[in-house]
Amino acid sequence: LTMTTELVVSELVTNAIRYAVPPIRLRLLCDTRLTCEVSDASSTAPRLRHARSTDEGGRGLFLVAQLSHRWGARHTAEGKIIWAEQEIP
Repeated sequence: LTMTTELVVSELVTNAIRYAVPPIRLRLLCDTRLTCEVSDASSTAPRLRHARSTDEGGRGLFLVAQLSHRWGARHTAEGKIIWAEQEIP
């Protein structure tokens, strides 16, 4: 779970740093599942792309979707939250 969580956090935070508006916040919530939330002040939600083999980027959310039980985005009064849930073994 640790290595997968590191990758999910890395991809979500990297996307926020590259495309979002500060402040950027990270929250990890552990209950029946481990949820990673990254929030920022932008209202623009990311979209899942299928990168071509020649593309240098564009695989981040695809990896998050593959490694997570489920993921999504929700809008808030301050911007948005991108979240990903992982099953706890």
